[in-house]
Amino acid sequence: MPEWWGGRQFASVNRSYVSHPRLTFRRLVAGFIAALSLLLLVSCSDSGSRGVGGSESKGKIGMTCMALTNPFFKLIANVMEEEAAKYGYDLVALDGANDGAAQNAQISDFIAQGYDAIFLNPADSKAAAEGVRKAHAAGIPVFTFDIQVDDDDVKQMVTSHIGSDNFQGGQLAAKSMIEATGDRGQIAIIGLPEVTSCILRVEGFKDQLKKSGSQLEIVTELNGKGSRNEGFAVTNDILQVHPNIVGIFAINDPSGLGAYAAIDKVNKTEQITIVAFDASPAGKQGVYEGKLYDTPQQFPRKMAVGTVQSFIKHLEGETVEKAIFIPCSHYRYETAANDPTRVSEQW
Repeated sequence: MPEWWGGRQFASVNRSYVSHPRLTFRRLVAGFIAALSLLLLVSCSDSGSRGVGGSESKGKIGMTCMALTNPFFKLIANVMEEEAAKYGYDLVALDGANDGAAQNAQISDFIAQGYDAIFLNPADSKAAAEGVRKAHAAGIPVFTFDIQVDDDDVKQMVTSHIGSDNFQGGQLAAKSMIEATGDRGQIAIIGLPEVTSCILRVEGFKDQLKKSGSQLEIVTELNGKGSRNEGFAVTNDILQVHPNIVGIFAINDPSGLGAYAAIDKVNKTEQITIVAFDASPAGKQGVYEGKLYDTPQQFPRKMAVGTVQSFIKHLEGETVEKAIFIPCSHYRYETAANDPTRVSEQW
């Protein structure tokens, strides 16, 4: 998935922690993000009730995602805004800054402003449950996209979810790894255990290895935080302990390209195959240049349009599917070589 971005449970805070500088800083950051979100919402509210083109707006949709700095989510936000406008709704997209607490504060602001729906892409699959519960209690429908909430009870409070079939995408990644390595040797996984979609990719990958009777041995799994810098750092760590690995599965393109930079630095690009995930513009180019063997493709435009359409169906009283999973597809060199979207740097 894109550069983003495990389930942690917190006990009640001891008073002695309040003065800890790191915790204080995190609270200040979360508070600052929440304050900015509220200011934006109030500003939007004061701008009048006219929608795109000056027509009367039917209402507002609040959207919060892991990080609008990620092109994947920026594209989704733009497409959602365009699609919502077709039906007369304004969409306000906020950056969750990879912070579950900040996202819950944003959801609280959406509720306070009386938004008609909330589109949620959780930065933390467990932490998001709090915000969903509040919206549900307020009677505001929540639609999740790309990433699901990691709580079975709270999932039932979500009106509908749409995302990639990440488990199936992980299976595609395993098939490519088996093919590229000749099904022999040691491999590593660079994951992101805070996020359910990335967990499912790893589970699908392992499932396919098992189904295929693969001889590949997974020797380590490390958290690459979904970023290029962390992908580079953890790959350096992997190579120190397991210098003879033949492959790396990375749960998104940024961590996969970071891994490539690390193996290129030590001249092991011929030894180690990298399979990533997403088929982002950078990932597509990475495949074309031979840095990545495959990057199972997601379809963010379908995700964005599908979320808005589920909201409209819900408004009209139609039955909405509880969960919709869009199949992924291989994105290898033969695809990249003939893909005009790679040349134009598009999803």
